[in-house]
Amino acid sequence: MNKIRNIAIIAHVDHGKTTLVDALLRQSKTSLTKELINQECIMDSNDIEKERGITIFSKNAAIYYGDTKINIIDTPGHADFGGEVERVLNMADGCLLLIDAKEGPMPQTKFVLKKALAMGHKIIVVINKIDKEGARPDFALNATFDLFVELGAGDYSLDFPVIYASGREGKAGKEADLSKMENITPVFEAILNHFPSPLGDSSKPLQMLVTSISGDDFKGRICVGRVHNGVIKSGQEITHINRKGEAKKYRLVSLMTFLGLNKVEVPEVLAGDIAAIAGIPDATVGETIADPVDSKALPVIDIEEPTVKMTFMVNNSPLAGKEGQFSTSRQIKERLYKELETDVALRIEEASSVTWIVSGRGELHLAILIERMRREGFELQVSMPQVIIKEVDGQRLTPFERVFIETPEQYHGSVIQKLSSRKGEMVEMRSTNGTVFLEFIIPTQGLFGYRSEFMTDTKGMGIINTIFHQYLPDPGNWDEGSRGSLVSHETGLTNHYGLRNVQDRGILFFGHGVMVYEGQVVGQNSRSEDIRVNICKEKQLSNMRSKGDGTSVHINTPKTMGLEDALDYIGNDELVEITPKNIRIRKIHLSEISAKRAARQEREMNK
Repeated sequence: MNKIRNIAIIAHVDHGKTTLVDALLRQSKTSLTKELINQECIMDSNDIEKERGITIFSKNAAIYYGDTKINIIDTPGHADFGGEVERVLNMADGCLLLIDAKEGPMPQTKFVLKKALAMGHKIIVVINKIDKEGARPDFALNATFDLFVELGAGDYSLDFPVIYASGREGKAGKEADLSKMENITPVFEAILNHFPSPLGDSSKPLQMLVTSISGDDFKGRICVGRVHNGVIKSGQEITHINRKGEAKKYRLVSLMTFLGLNKVEVPEVLAGDIAAIAGIPDATVGETIADPVDSKALPVIDIEEPTVKMTFMVNNSPLAGKEGQFSTSRQIKERLYKELETDVALRIEEASSVTWIVSGRGELHLAILIERMRREGFELQVSMPQVIIKEVDGQRLTPFERVFIETPEQYHGSVIQKLSSRKGEMVEMRSTNGTVFLEFIIPTQGLFGYRSEFMTDTKGMGIINTIFHQYLPDPGNWDEGSRGSLVSHETGLTNHYGLRNVQDRGILFFGHGVMVYEGQVVGQNSRSEDIRVNICKEKQLSNMRSKGDGTSVHINTPKTMGLEDALDYIGNDELVEITPKNIRIRKIHLSEISAKRAARQEREMNK
């Protein structure tokens, strides 16, 4: 156990965490496959992660420095993936905290660091990207110290070692001078000198905590976790203790540990190391694998509750089944419940045979799930996101978020005005070198649809981050939205003539020659009510032609609506239709007659 170190790497989004892991992997002479040797950001294996430049799913790697095995856990930086962060920190004994030398510590850094300090982990601060233009390592270090103090860190945590690095160059040192750095070795030395070897006793009965689940076509469900006590051997009999305390005996089919990014079969894994086992069909995250004779459960991992829910349903639009590979209720249900095996922060409730209520940690959490399903060939519809309300002692409680904003000075007025109108309360404001830093506490519901407005108001130069604050009394009196939609009057291909007649009424989402159907939202009305428009209308041809006719025709560039834009846009009477090829917004009631009938029935029920 003295030859093992378990470390987690935590940082804000895009502070170079994955790049640093790449440098550690390459310079430890860990054997990599041919595909990975030429690839940047080895740890970001998911397509969505590569596109967004963020880590969503935690991953394991193991490297040898000398004769010491270092297990590395790459953690997500977004608060929406708190479920991932929380459980992977249970496997670690220390954390590398990466700070951008130019930006300093950021809000999401605060979220993960708070969790690590609460667990008593030793922290090594790595001031990364010192080769970046405008880098200010001294500022970053001072701001990091202030963050530790703000989070209530004790003397043990405040006495943190500091390493300066350039992950992209693969160099590190104890001084912020790139010319004096040779390689990444100072990071390895700091890990060995400052992080403790794992606690545990190989002579005690077996105890292993499952912290993540993955699937294998041949071995079935693979449980990854740290062996807290005892020794786990290939082919042995074990006891699985679930969350309810029920115990069942199984025999292991496979026992693996990590080498580089790969899992390798081993005869045994000792206490303190991280193991991957197969042969337990119903194990989930947070449960214990124990000795068959002396079975003792470890504490179950406590996961933050979901705060946002959405209704997922089978696609029933006029274009249903034409663009997706998987569109039936059975296929969608299987895929959703499969996600539960690996995502502990997700909840699914079956509302009907074709409808499911899916709850998660935030809009981004659910949007990433939808995007992954879309890329896998699924076709479905989802409703507007809604917050999860709690009833405590007869009082309605709603989730609140703490919002951190950076914006150029000239735009901060509109940001304050918009957030205040959404029931936000400003708790801090400071200005540095033309940049204003704002901190708000705002109901989660008040943030719905704000991100796109924020990017418009700050001309794309603002930064917004949120973390869950707590459940507080619902302020009520919510404005249900005064945004009107342009709704297609008929089914067909969009036409230049029809588009030209409609474009002055608002912002269009489509250009020429796109298939639309009756009831589909084709644009945003400049007024608060919905109107039906005919963008498929064709000009009636005649023999008469005037001089210059048609020369001044101009069609505005349509606004492209991505998945998150569509989820932000929709109201209570709208759905987002998601297929592998298109994202469409539609009315729940497609025809004008059925929409009016539903509105009349709702008014009568409210009476």
